[in-house]
Amino acid sequence: MSSEKQFTIEELKEYNGKNGKPAYIAYKGKVYDVTDDYLWTDGEHQSEHSAGTDLTEEMSLAPHMEDVLDRVKLIGTLKTQKP
Repeated sequence: MSSEKQFTIEELKEYNGKNGKPAYIAYKGKVYDVTDDYLWTDGEHQSEHSAGTDLTEEMSLAPHMEDVLDRVKLIGTLKTQKP
């Protein structure tokens, strides 16, 4: 796990899948690369979700379970902001 990168929410926003950028999403403190997943086109998933965001809350409304993330690469963690 030491090779994983840590991202702030602001850094994550840069990875939105637009203009040739990679598409990353966060879920429960982990960051995943969805760039090459066929369900993510230009940083968009089903016209419902956007790359560069934390999808933790939105995932509870999804018609699938979190195990769909097993097919994409875990690349880092999301830094939590301290109060």
